Amino acid sequence: MNKYRTHNCGELNKSHKEKEISLSGWINKKRDHGNLLFIDLRDNYGITQCVIDKSNEVFKKIEKLSLETVIKISGFVIERSDETVNKSISTGEIEVKIKNIDILGETKELPLPVFSDQEYSEEIRLKYRFLDLRRKKIHQNIILRSKVISFIRNEMLKLGFLEFQTPILTSSSPEGARDFLVPSRLNPGKFYALPQAPQQFKQLTMISGFDKYFQIAPCFRDEDARADRSPGEFYQLDVEMSFVEQEDVFKVIETLFLKLFKTFSNKKILHEKFPRITYENAMLKYGSDKPDLRNPLEISDLTNIFEREDVKFEIFKKLVKNGSVVRALVTKNTLDKPRSFFDGIDKWAKNQGSSGLAYFTIERGDKISAKGPIGKFFSENSLLEIMKKTNAKSGDTVFLSCGKKDDVEKILSSARDKIAEDLNLIDNNYFSFCWIVDYPMYEIDETNKKIKFSHNPFSMPQGDLKKLDLSNPLNLKAYQYDIVCNGIELSSGAIRNHIPELMYKLFEVAGYSKTDVNSKFSGMINALSYGAPPHGGIAPGIDRIVMLLANEKNIREVTMFPMNQNAQDLMMNAPSEVSDDQLKELNLTIKRKN
Repeated sequence: MNKYRTHNCGELNKSHKEKEISLSGWINKKRDHGNLLFIDLRDNYGITQCVIDKSNEVFKKIEKLSLETVIKISGFVIERSDETVNKSISTGEIEVKIKNIDILGETKELPLPVFSDQEYSEEIRLKYRFLDLRRKKIHQNIILRSKVISFIRNEMLKLGFLEFQTPILTSSSPEGARDFLVPSRLNPGKFYALPQAPQQFKQLTMISGFDKYFQIAPCFRDEDARADRSPGEFYQLDVEMSFVEQEDVFKVIETLFLKLFKTFSNKKILHEKFPRITYENAMLKYGSDKPDLRNPLEISDLTNIFEREDVKFEIFKKLVKNGSVVRALVTKNTLDKPRSFFDGIDKWAKNQGSSGLAYFTIERGDKISAKGPIGKFFSENSLLEIMKKTNAKSGDTVFLSCGKKDDVEKILSSARDKIAEDLNLIDNNYFSFCWIVDYPMYEIDETNKKIKFSHNPFSMPQGDLKKLDLSNPLNLKAYQYDIVCNGIELSSGAIRNHIPELMYKLFEVAGYSKTDVNSKFSGMINALSYGAPPHGGIAPGIDRIVMLLANEKNIREVTMFPMNQNAQDLMMNAPSEVSDDQLKELNLTIKRKN
């Protein structure tokens, strides 16, 4: 028999009545009722209420113990009276009458309370993460993460995928985010890179003749932290398949996600057949390629309205003549909203760095007219045209933004979220998935005005490959796709370019010579030359999946040992300085700033 416990703290019930048992765990709470002392004993599995009366010789010993002391208790299970049953815990019908106690681990004064989930500063929580992880909510989040990963692994195996592990030490990539570099002791002056993703290795796995690969893969990117992105490292479900088209990848992921989200959440799924939205339409209708489809607000283009003679809003008309666009966001049945609501939206937009949002509300009546700051500038016919383009009705409000296309998309995307929140339009009881497809192969780098890859440089372009027109590369679409849920991008993926000569041509458009490609992607381009199958894949982020299932807004709440915003591990004091001997062994010197 285990010397520490006969049962765990989430196991006992009325069937154990009058049995002698032993439990081990942490003191979660203490309640002193004079002659009786109640202790809530906690372990990984739950909480059991234990009680000792003053006549017991170990009463004073227990009375002095601090919360979070690790103890072993032995005693008898007794049934609670009906009025004292605690239905919020699995052991709530019983309690344990303490006979004896052993102290297994003492504790210092706590820097944060464990028995409550009250907010504490990030610095305290991350420095004492081992205590933070004892707290109920985050403890359950990490258990959920473990169960989600196990579920995914089992489902992928059922779908015929094989799990392989790809290298952690690899070569630096010229594309994507900043690499984490690792100096080589045996090859002085040269560096490994930690993989930003197993991209090339999973493609090489397909070229090696394996048909379906997956991996719960660690990835490393030297990026700034965000609420939905950890600095340093993260995990993804890395997937690659041979002899597939885009729809084959979609089918696998939709099958997996429907099972996964139905298993681990009570929320409903808005569309069980995930909608396909082109990148172009997503940017037009939502101002973003990460749209939250629970939000009913949509954006419409009204640029040509401001070419009409019966529209007298001269500020926008002049901007349109100089190449600006005008786009609109319509809110339903807001005629009776106070002026402060509309002015508040305009003020908010200005605080975002925009010039603000112009607006008018369509009045109800026999004749179509508009009220609001700019309503007088529109004729009845122009309003009818606006209503037709935006599906607006009498009583609706039209918010307008005018400027450069990218700026208008950015502010209206944010306004769409802001207004939906203010009007309580989003039903949080749903998951809404969608695919964003048909990404452009290239885009213009705004810094140097040169053409660059917009997404993944190893993607297959759309169209007849034998007649591919590269004279207008910005018109070229790729078999690239993102999967989005509730406004959060879960993954990017693509059908890969497996034809070496085509790859040389595509890289040439982005400024890479054949020599550059052979040098920077030597392993990949060489392997593709020996009979590569058509293949494609995707890599949904584990952290973001769990964040959605746990209903958390920050990825640190579902990550066991995260770094802070400055990519520092406060608990382990990383990154840290290393000794001169270590640097010497690696043939490195540190150039220190004055």
